[in-house]
Amino acid sequence: MAQDPERIAAADTAMAEELVERARKAGAEAADAVLIRSTSLSHAQRLGQVERLEREESVDLGLRVLIGHRQAMVSTTDLDPASLDALIERSVAMARVVPEDRWCGLAAPEQLATERPDVESNDPQEPSPETLIERARACEEAARAVAGVTNSEGAEAGWGSTRMSLAASNGFRGTYVGSRHSVGVSVLAGNGLEMERDYDFSSTVFGEDLEDPVTVGRRAGERAVRRLKPRKPRTARLPVVLDPRIAPSLLRSLVGAISGAAVARGTSFLKDKLGQTIFAPGVQIVDEPHRRRGLRSRPFDGEGLPTQRQALIDNGVLTTWLLDLASARQLGLPPTGHAARGVSGPPGPSCSNVWLAPGTLSPKEMIGEIEEGFYITEMIGMGVNALTGDYSRGASGFWIEKGELTYPVSEATVAGNLLSMFAALTPANDLELRYGIDSPTVRIDGMTIAGS
Repeated sequence: MAQDPERIAAADTAMAEELVERARKAGAEAADAVLIRSTSLSHAQRLGQVERLEREESVDLGLRVLIGHRQAMVSTTDLDPASLDALIERSVAMARVVPEDRWCGLAAPEQLATERPDVESNDPQEPSPETLIERARACEEAARAVAGVTNSEGAEAGWGSTRMSLAASNGFRGTYVGSRHSVGVSVLAGNGLEMERDYDFSSTVFGEDLEDPVTVGRRAGERAVRRLKPRKPRTARLPVVLDPRIAPSLLRSLVGAISGAAVARGTSFLKDKLGQTIFAPGVQIVDEPHRRRGLRSRPFDGEGLPTQRQALIDNGVLTTWLLDLASARQLGLPPTGHAARGVSGPPGPSCSNVWLAPGTLSPKEMIGEIEEGFYITEMIGMGVNALTGDYSRGASGFWIEKGELTYPVSEATVAGNLLSMFAALTPANDLELRYGIDSPTVRIDGMTIAGS
């Protein structure tokens, strides 16, 4: 018999509330508890043969207790009453002896979220195993049907649902659920030493919004074939154009650099740039936690504070840091509702749905203006220095000549500095909200391309 989601939510919240109250009675001055209940179904197949079909259910409980300026976190997957008694005892004992943290603490009651916007973050319909098998099968078959595709690394389809319930001694009570459907495939084109790989996937909150697996598979196959017989580019300083699959990596670098924790530690290359112009005029980057069916939407943050739409970059200007309570106190600023919370550590800053607003030129028009350059479809490596902004990553894609994509390129390295890259960035008009952190095609002039 299917379990009632509302009954489960009420029971989880009640358990978190009880844990907080028992911690207070055991000596904690303040406490909060988070209970995360997850269910997932995953399938993988290769060359039409099932390789994996798994279902997983888990419950994780985390308790944070505070005594003065000391805090301790303890987590468990065992909800037996005797285990919870030990959990409380250990956490209170730890909080008495750990070093002080002058910035820790719960939110004041007047800071707490009082509304719960409906962000449509949960699809109540769980797919059957047969549905996942069919999604993966259709995706892989479509990819393998593309002329030139010679092998498959496999297709996968999955579904998951996670409920987070939070209770704190400051009076906050809240719960929300997030779900995700996904399908993807990776295939090979060519033979012998002249083989190339590419992939594609789709991921959505609701199954009805998932892209047609046949379309996903066909696109993966076509991308793999287009990469055959690549050349190594010449070394030069030229414009680069980032495919929408790759461009969001720049936004992730930005989000990491404006994290309040990094700024407070002085380990961000943007630590002195608040209120300054770091992108070209007109550029806007938005954090939108209440976007309906957004992959990273949330009605409140990990400390029970309200969330709201914010322009992180407005007309090229850096307007805010991403602040949880601790980093806000350390920087002497109000929190921004960007705390995320797990069961085994304290809250930390994290963004929600972030997107770069589209520009006016189409990708074709943008590429058409370039005499010679590099269109990048894949990057490898993590060559970003968070302290200096220096940037260097392996890249592959297609060479641009006289405004057209010509031959495929591999074994290249692109390098620059994020500050100059941000300032030189121009967005195209093809924004699609697919990944949770999204960007249209972007052009960046003056990048160093290292090849032959």
